[in-house]
Amino acid sequence: MINRKNPRQLTIEEFKLPFAGELDATNRWVRLADAMPWEALTEVYNKALSSTIGRPALSARVVIGALIVKHMLNLTDEETIAQIRENPYLQYFLGYPCYRYDHTFEPSLFVTIRKRLGEESLGVINELFINHTKRPPKGRKRSKGDRNDFSGESNDRCDETEERAENNGMLLLDATVAPSDITYPADLDLLNQVREESERLIDTLYEPSPEKVKPRTYRRNARKVYIALAKKRNRSKKEVRRGIKAQLGYIARNVRTIHRLIDEKEGDHFPLPFRDQRRYWVIQEVYRQQEEMYRTGTHSIEGRIVSLSQPHIRPIVRGKSRAPVEFGAKLSASVMDGNVYLDRIGWEAYNESVDLPAQVENYRDRFGYYPEVVITDNIYGNRNNRAYLKERGIRYSGVPLGRPIRDLTAYKKLKKQRQKEARIRNTIEGTFGVGKRRYGLGLVLAKLRETSETWIAMVIFVMNIAHWLRDILLSLLKTLSNWFCEAFCLQNALFGEHQL
Repeated sequence: MINRKNPRQLTIEEFKLPFAGELDATNRWVRLADAMPWEALTEVYNKALSSTIGRPALSARVVIGALIVKHMLNLTDEETIAQIRENPYLQYFLGYPCYRYDHTFEPSLFVTIRKRLGEESLGVINELFINHTKRPPKGRKRSKGDRNDFSGESNDRCDETEERAENNGMLLLDATVAPSDITYPADLDLLNQVREESERLIDTLYEPSPEKVKPRTYRRNARKVYIALAKKRNRSKKEVRRGIKAQLGYIARNVRTIHRLIDEKEGDHFPLPFRDQRRYWVIQEVYRQQEEMYRTGTHSIEGRIVSLSQPHIRPIVRGKSRAPVEFGAKLSASVMDGNVYLDRIGWEAYNESVDLPAQVENYRDRFGYYPEVVITDNIYGNRNNRAYLKERGIRYSGVPLGRPIRDLTAYKKLKKQRQKEARIRNTIEGTFGVGKRRYGLGLVLAKLRETSETWIAMVIFVMNIAHWLRDILLSLLKTLSNWFCEAFCLQNALFGEHQL
């Protein structure tokens, strides 16, 4: 049920402490609390709740604020609650009227919160924050296709018959992988996990009785075969192939046993709970894939499952020197004026260049005009994308197709321009690096598909918050620098008059 608590931001004087003192108005959490559009964020969060059914939910400000604190400080769920409990600035940020030393909510509730928010809602929240804290470039009028309200919904695009605004600004595009927290998926280890899970399902389905004998699984022999091979430091391909064949045989026997035990059960309902039923489906699919790869002598297959507990994860080939293959979600993002927008999350490997038209159109929806230049890496520079950009008067930063320009002066000028834009493109590379090292994008600890997508979208949102805080700090330093320069010039002027 929706909590009708007033999300109004308290003043610092209204926030009460149990001990003498007051909060510092220049603290980053105080500044951020004043800058957040809490009422608009509350409307977005309440869309996932019922207004009549259920107990009153936690305040939207507490929920969203707790997620911001978690990723801003890169904490675990338990440590996030502990920090909120101990820090009055964090409690002020969450909208508490006074300091209190008790638990905000149980850390396990973070899972429900991630399921409730979702990637789409966080994308709306991200744009609400950017629109609330940033203004469009000067000298440009927003068209009716621009998102200039806090509803989180885009208006209709500009009519094609209207006069198109002049292109302005630059759009940076790139893609990366957010690795999930799984062990490296060796085929032998994965088959051993599948075999152990199939044995557990047999134990669950078997009901001891004098008339029935428990089906044999040969689990001790299978365990010995696996351990003998897994502990070998140097294993040949022939030995690994022999071990995989043995595990496939044990799994095939267990799957037939599970089929028989299920057929013997009476009743209209499936004899396994949904979680075990889903695990059984995954076991059969992993066996099918591994058996086909063993039979054909290959190591790749479409929709390959690499984790028994997270079957939605796929291997993503990136070609990086550190990790040629990564296991997690692939995401396409765009950077505009230092702010990051999450455009797509995919669990299957895909070519990110197909996202360019949609990302350019999103730029037009946000600002009312197309960008002047699109800066990407070489994978985006196919003929279809170049033709699309040329039709809309957008310059592409990559090397043009065809023969080089004969005019040496023009060639050097274009080369210098491309080098400059290549340095600008490092912005989005550095943005991904900061997100992975600092805010939790480098290792997604959520287990479910929907909670993992929420995790990624929340990191993007927090990165934009951190960018705004850095801008505030830089503007403050610039103001202080100008003040000192004026004071120094005034002192020199007064000192010079005194000398005269």
